[in-house]
Amino acid sequence: MDISLSTWMLIFFVIFLILSIWKIYAFLPNKQLKDDDTTDDSYNELISLMIKVIKNNGSDIDAKTLYVKMTEDEDFDSEHFWRFNHNRLNQLLNRYYMENDGIESIKDIYEKTKD
Repeated sequence: MDISLSTWMLIFFVIFLILSIWKIYAFLPNKQLKDDDTTDDSYNELISLMIKVIKNNGSDIDAKTLYVKMTEDEDFDSEHFWRFNHNRLNQLLNRYYMENDGIESIKDIYEKTKD
């Protein structure tokens, strides 16, 4: 049985394609990392901490002070939220504003939680 050159090329192409796909799969993360702070649970934890800090400090707190107070709070896990910064707080606030109708500022959050 004589195999042509194009058949050999096709066989090697399929073999190397399978090896390439396996190599990509081997390096993709298969399980959630311990310090992944982008999950819904982490979001809910940050929201509850943010609401707690706003409730404790009043309605006159601004975003910069809120960030400092959140990072200094005893419930803040600095190992888990090691990427938390002022920009992430702004994203957190914007997402909270979008999810809750009628809330457009930190003062509105304080008024809602005061009840």
